[in-house]
Amino acid sequence: MFVTKIMDQKATKGVLTIDPGASIADAVAELAARRIGALVVSADGRTADGILSERDIVREMGKSGGDVLAKKVSDLMTSKIETCAPNARSEAVLQSMTDGRFRHMPVVEDGLLIGLISLGDVVKARLSEVSMEKDALQAMIAGN
Repeated sequence: MFVTKIMDQKATKGVLTIDPGASIADAVAELAARRIGALVVSADGRTADGILSERDIVREMGKSGGDVLAKKVSDLMTSKIETCAPNARSEAVLQSMTDGRFRHMPVVEDGLLIGLISLGDVVKARLSEVSMEKDALQAMIAGN
């Protein structure tokens, strides 16, 4: 399955971004309101400068406590991010996420941000694909 198909199946289209100069308190409010685990950091809303996840915030909270909320997104974001193209295969994306131990990957086409997929999105798509393959094999064995 291709990433573009996974993005088509997502309930929310597009990608939410946050400015690198925004406060962590603003990022936390956005994450909580949207019930999501990460935001793409982008100064222009079109290109990915980094990514900020719940994990990034929690790790820093463990070090500096509640003072983390006053910090800037750029202070905590992961700036070296892996991206994928819409024509990437789900297996390759899943392998990259597993190897890199991250759960969110921006989707970029021609240098522009077009989406964000999560580990959960990829796993859901793969389970659906495996289920369809199982049903097709069972039908073939039964002679249907």
